[in-house]
Amino acid sequence: MFRKYRFAVSVAVSLLSLISVRTSARAQTQQPSSGTLPVSISVYDRTRVNAWQWFAAPPETETYGYAESLVRLGVARRIHHWDWQLELSQPAVLGLPDDAVSPVTAQGQLGLGATYYASNASDTDPAAAFLKQGFLRYHFHGGDKNLRIGRFEFIDGQETHPKDATLAWLQTNRIAHRLIGNFGFSNAQRSFDGADGHYGAGRWDITAIAARADQGVFNMNGNPELNVDLQYLAFTQTTAHQHLLWRAFAVGYHDGRTGLTKTDNRALAVRAADHGNIRIGTWGGNLLASAPAGPGRFDFLFWGALQNGSWGALSHSANAAAVEGGYQLSSVASAPWLRGGWFRSSGDNNAADNEHHTFFQILPTPRIYARIPFYNLMNSTDEFVQIIDSPSKRLALRSDLHWLQLTSGNDLWYQGGGAYDNKVFGYTGRPGNGHTSFASVADVSADWQAAKDVAVNFYYAHVSGKSVIGKIYPSDRDAQYGYVELVYQWGRAQKVSAN
Repeated sequence: MFRKYRFAVSVAVSLLSLISVRTSARAQTQQPSSGTLPVSISVYDRTRVNAWQWFAAPPETETYGYAESLVRLGVARRIHHWDWQLELSQPAVLGLPDDAVSPVTAQGQLGLGATYYASNASDTDPAAAFLKQGFLRYHFHGGDKNLRIGRFEFIDGQETHPKDATLAWLQTNRIAHRLIGNFGFSNAQRSFDGADGHYGAGRWDITAIAARADQGVFNMNGNPELNVDLQYLAFTQTTAHQHLLWRAFAVGYHDGRTGLTKTDNRALAVRAADHGNIRIGTWGGNLLASAPAGPGRFDFLFWGALQNGSWGALSHSANAAAVEGGYQLSSVASAPWLRGGWFRSSGDNNAADNEHHTFFQILPTPRIYARIPFYNLMNSTDEFVQIIDSPSKRLALRSDLHWLQLTSGNDLWYQGGGAYDNKVFGYTGRPGNGHTSFASVADVSADWQAAKDVAVNFYYAHVSGKSVIGKIYPSDRDAQYGYVELVYQWGRAQKVSAN
C-alpha cells in the first residue's frame, strides 16, 4: 500500500512539474515571424514527466518521478538537385533520483531514471546541446533516387510510404525500429555519421547505408562518435493494388569497443577477459498484407531474421520471428481494431560452450515493442493482444496485454537498446536463474492532437512479475510506470530560392 501511495505522489509531482516546465519552455517555441525565407525552419519541443515504481529493492528508492525536456531546432534548404539540413538538439533531464541504483549486481538500475543518472556522471539534472543532424543530399533525375552524406537519423523498415493506411500503420508501429532506430523515446536519441542512399521507382525501393553510431540516448552529450559501425541493404516492394508489402534485408554490425565487458550469460571473469570484436551479420525479411472482409479489414504480418558471426571469442548464431494478425471494423466511425501476435527470439542455453545463441537486437528503438521499457526483444518470447480505437480524428486510444517469458532460463533478462556510450556496453542483463516465467503487462495510452502543432500524450502500465523477477526482487515483484508529455512541433517549407 505504501509503495502505491508513493507512486501516486510521484504522478502528482510530475504533473506539477509539467506545468512549470511548459511555462518556461513556451518562450522557446514561439513561431517565427511571418515572411519569406530562403530556408525551411522547424521547431520541435517535447516535455515529458515520468513516474516510476520499479520492482522493490530496499533500502534503495524504486518509486520516483522526473521530467525530461527536448528541444530540436532545424534549418534546411533545397537548391535544384541538392538539399541540406542542420539541426541542433538540446536535451535535459530534471530531478533524477540519486538513490535508485542497487549495490546488488542483479538488481542494478531501478528504472530509466537511474539509467539517466548513471549515464551522466551521477548528475541529477544533466543537460547538453549538440549537432543532431547535418547532411548534404543529392537527388538524381527520375523516381526516388538520392545520395546523402553527413550526420542523420536512420530507421530500418520504413523505406517506403504505403498508400494503404493499414500497411502504413503496421510498417511504422510493428516493423520499423526492430533492428535499427533513432531511439526516439530517449531524451538524447541516436544519430549516425556516414552515407545512405535510395534507388526506387513507384512501388519498389532499394536502400543502403554505411555509417557509425553516435553517442546519445541516455547520455545527454550526443556529439562523440562511437567505435560501432553498420552496413544495411534492403529491397522493398508493394503490389499493384498497394495491399501487400514485402522487404528483404541484410545488416552488417561491428562493435570495436574491445575494452568494454560484453553482456551475456558467461561468468564475469570470462567476459572481462574477452576483448574480441563483435561482428554479426543479420539476414531477414518481412511481409505485410491487408485485405477487405465484410464490414472491415483483415491484416497479417510476418517478420523473421537469422544471424551469424562472432561474439568476441565466441561464434554467434541466433534467430527471431514474429507473426501477427488482426481485424479492423473500418465501417464503424471509430474504426476499432483488435490484433494479436507472437514473437520469439533465441536465447543461449549453455554458458560454458564456445557459442553464443542470444538474438542480438543491434541498435533499435526498443520502446516500440516494449512500451514499458523494462525488457527488449533478446531472449524473449511474447504473446500479446491489443485493441486500438479512435473516438475522434484527434484522439487515438490503445491498450495492450502481454504475456512474457524468457526463451532460455539459462540466459539473461535483457534490457536496453544498444551502444550509446564508449564507457558502457549498451545492454544490461539480469540472470534468469533457470526460470522462464517472466511477467505479464497491461497498459493503456491516449494520444490527443490538441491543435495543429500541439499533441498531448498519456501512458500507464502495470507489470505483474513472475518467477524470473521474483527471484531477483523478492520484496515486491510488481512495477508501474506512467508519463504525460506535451509535444509542440512547428515547421514550414518556404519557397525554395532559385539560387
